[in-house]
Amino acid sequence: MIYLDYNATTPLRPEVFDAMRPFLTERWGNPSSSYAFGSSLKSVTEEARGQVAAILGASSREIVFTGSATESNNTALLAALSADPAKRHIITSAVEHSAVLTHAIFLEKHGYRVTRLPVGRDGLLDLAILDAAISPDTGVVSLMWANNETGVLFPVAEIAALCQRRGVPFHCDAVQAVGKLPINLKTLPVDYLSLSAHKLGGPKGVGALFVRKGAPFAPHLHGGHQERGRRGGTENVAGIVGLGRAAELARAELPRYAASVRALRDRLENDLLSRVPNTERNDHATERLPNTTNMTYSGWSQRRSCSYSINLEFALPPVPPASPIQTNRRTSFVL
Repeated sequence: MIYLDYNATTPLRPEVFDAMRPFLTERWGNPSSSYAFGSSLKSVTEEARGQVAAILGASSREIVFTGSATESNNTALLAALSADPAKRHIITSAVEHSAVLTHAIFLEKHGYRVTRLPVGRDGLLDLAILDAAISPDTGVVSLMWANNETGVLFPVAEIAALCQRRGVPFHCDAVQAVGKLPINLKTLPVDYLSLSAHKLGGPKGVGALFVRKGAPFAPHLHGGHQERGRRGGTENVAGIVGLGRAAELARAELPRYAASVRALRDRLENDLLSRVPNTERNDHATERLPNTTNMTYSGWSQRRSCSYSINLEFALPPVPPASPIQTNRRTSFVL
């Protein structure tokens, strides 16, 4: 099998598994314990926090470990909205991940007003439409960095600057961008940013939320004092270590990642476009992730689309003429 869906999940990297193993078999204590077997693990989670902060260009104290990017997204929205309960307007896009869109529907049922910005045929967002949508009661803008189906990039730097100028908190779902694009939150005025371990060679069941110093925050999960009171629940030490190691590896590989994987993607696209009739791309030619392509095949029994996301390690063979292609029968709200 040639696995091409790296935007859905990635295999656990061997180096990550090796880093996690001791905390699954030998050092399995509770970091909140008062004795050394558990409390010694605090330094381990802090090291991982530093590794995650490094790939984002952030401070370690701005990183909150969570159970998933979905939790991170939910927490960010609720944190921003808690700052001023009178501001009950949320702005997002029509092509966000369901982790944001479904939560927006939930909030809508509880009296919030939600604006879902459209995108163009090429998947790009019009900043003028965003600017016009912001109103005095806007409590948060939540927009992704890169789309999980098309790979199309939103202009995050411009969005962040616009939100800062308009005085509105900005949350960015960067799940697909972390480890694929350089990110420097020291210069980028994003207030909240979500990521997930299993999208960059880490384990499932652990994520992180960047919360800029001074940004409004209220915990989504209430319980113990973990994460300096920002997220209750016993820490998933092995998962946190895995996320940290995956972030460290991805950061080291970033300088060569884009060029290497883009060449593989372009080879795949060119073969498909030249050898499969009635084929077209659904994404922007340049403003997209280097590992992602989204294509439509028309003129078959029905119009179908499929999205490929490829990884650095793959050497893809040429696509033979008229070869069968696995397609996605599920209707895509993004397309």
